[in-house]
Amino acid sequence: MDPSAATGYATAELYEELTDGCTRDVRLEDLLYAAAERVPGIAPTRSEVEAERERPLARKQGLELAQGLLASEFLALPRHGAHLTRAMRRPTPEALARVDDFRRTGTADLGPVHVTRRGRAGILELSNPRHLNAEDGVTLGPTEWGVDLLLLDPEIEVCVIRGGVVDHPRYPNQRVFGSGINLTHLYHGKIDFLFYLVRDLGYVNKIYRGIADDGGDVEKLWIAGVERFAIGGACQLLHVVDHVIATQGARLYLPARREGIIPGASNLRLPRFVGDRAARQAILSGREWTAGDADAALLCDEVVETDALDDALHARVEALTSSGLVNAAANRRALRVGEEPEELFREYMATYAREQAYCHLSPALVRNLEEHWNAHRRSV
Repeated sequence: MDPSAATGYATAELYEELTDGCTRDVRLEDLLYAAAERVPGIAPTRSEVEAERERPLARKQGLELAQGLLASEFLALPRHGAHLTRAMRRPTPEALARVDDFRRTGTADLGPVHVTRRGRAGILELSNPRHLNAEDGVTLGPTEWGVDLLLLDPEIEVCVIRGGVVDHPRYPNQRVFGSGINLTHLYHGKIDFLFYLVRDLGYVNKIYRGIADDGGDVEKLWIAGVERFAIGGACQLLHVVDHVIATQGARLYLPARREGIIPGASNLRLPRFVGDRAARQAILSGREWTAGDADAALLCDEVVETDALDDALHARVEALTSSGLVNAAANRRALRVGEEPEELFREYMATYAREQAYCHLSPALVRNLEEHWNAHRRSV
């Protein structure tokens, strides 16, 4: 499969047809499956991807490569790509169906994600205890629904994201922030290629830019409470939140070299925090940071002892909300104008969609997972 299969169809023409001339918002995953139905052979259908999901990564037929190439072509079109990135920031139907109940009760159990309103703060807690709060196909949807619920609740002024208590002999009854993508699920083929794109265009971009709304975008300040470690995708979140509080000794790193994939939008964002040379060391050579060390101050705003994180989070929320947050969203938007305008993000994601598709289906990724993760010895 390849986008070139759409003989007689220009990419822009196809996008126009699928979105009624850019008047209808269609999420990326729905867009690609609609394209597969409209133009057979241009991308895999839902049933074909479901069949691929039953195969381990090493035995996949490579059908998802066409999704990456077609997504890249859509995103590379300035007008249509901008429409797509905005469509991905719309509230999800799953969140809209729950928002009234959440506003009434102040809590929502979304399975692997729990969201709670406490005073003027909204807390999102990722709970995937068996896998050290890794992200996968099970957690992705609920995480975005949770982000939507916090942003849609007008009583919440500041959002907090943290990891739940894990079930692991090395960290008994302890919280960890997150261990990145679920490498075991990835090796066994349970994580679709679209996971990467939906994650960064969806909930990660909503944390960074807010929810897209016709009456005015809704965005809030975000605080990350980092305990034990922030690995891979969890470390990527530190690039989009407004304040990071980490516990002493927490490890922060992007094992992209050992995994064999592109670490989300870190290639775009990490250099702004640590400089180009250190970013290259992290992405290409596995450099780590440890909270409390001098160089880690570029990624952390505060470092506290493990038993002091709850108090630190409460104090930061109080400090941010005590004088009101009338100008918070305006200041965030002003900062983004210089550091990452939406056009730059769109262009990056067009490249990312193409290159990550090749990485995801590369034999080198399978080899890395076996050598560095012993994935072949782990059960799903």
